Amino acid sequence: MTTTHLRLAAAALGAAWLLAGCSSAGGPQYYSLADSATPNRAAAAAAGGTPAYIELAPIAMPERFARPQLVVRKKDAPDSPAVDILEQHRWASSFENELRDSLGSGIASRLGAVDVTKSGRSRGQPATRIAVQLDQFDAIEGKRVDASFTWTVRRTDEGPATGCRLSLSEPVGGGFDALAQGAQRVTSRLADAIAASVPGPQGQPKCAA
Repeated sequence: MTTTHLRLAAAALGAAWLLAGCSSAGGPQYYSLADSATPNRAAAAAAGGTPAYIELAPIAMPERFARPQLVVRKKDAPDSPAVDILEQHRWASSFENELRDSLGSGIASRLGAVDVTKSGRSRGQPATRIAVQLDQFDAIEGKRVDASFTWTVRRTDEGPATGCRLSLSEPVGGGFDALAQGAQRVTSRLADAIAASVPGPQGQPKCAA
């Protein structure tokens, strides 16, 4: 190989490395709603007797939130109806799937229950059915995350449902990482409230006062 060919090969290799670096640096940032600090008590509960089962329905939410991109209020005009859809800041999956997965594991862990949302349950196996609707989710960079939810808890497929409502506000620092962490804290607090509304074996569902 001549000196000229070597120089051309080196230049091409350098350009390839540069393009790869730009692609990596310029790619989207992904976030998860999963709370790694939530203790998993399901295994311990199952070891002590027959475990309880929960089944979480798909999360109902306005279509504008049902996407992988973060949707945020304008930072300088938080009261404006305008929002930004952030292509470079995304949830690890669509927002409704992230919320459903995080809530399912979080509620099950808090109750020491088994989440049969995706695996299904045997015929005749009792399970507490939970349906959640997101009514409001306003994320404002450097300020707060405001959210409100309604949900129903039903002991069996035929039993009566109890409806609950919760509004939350979490202050956040600057940057989109802080905004995603605020959304994670909102989800954790919602899991606390839903778990508290799920009754024991002999009780009835009830909302926290």
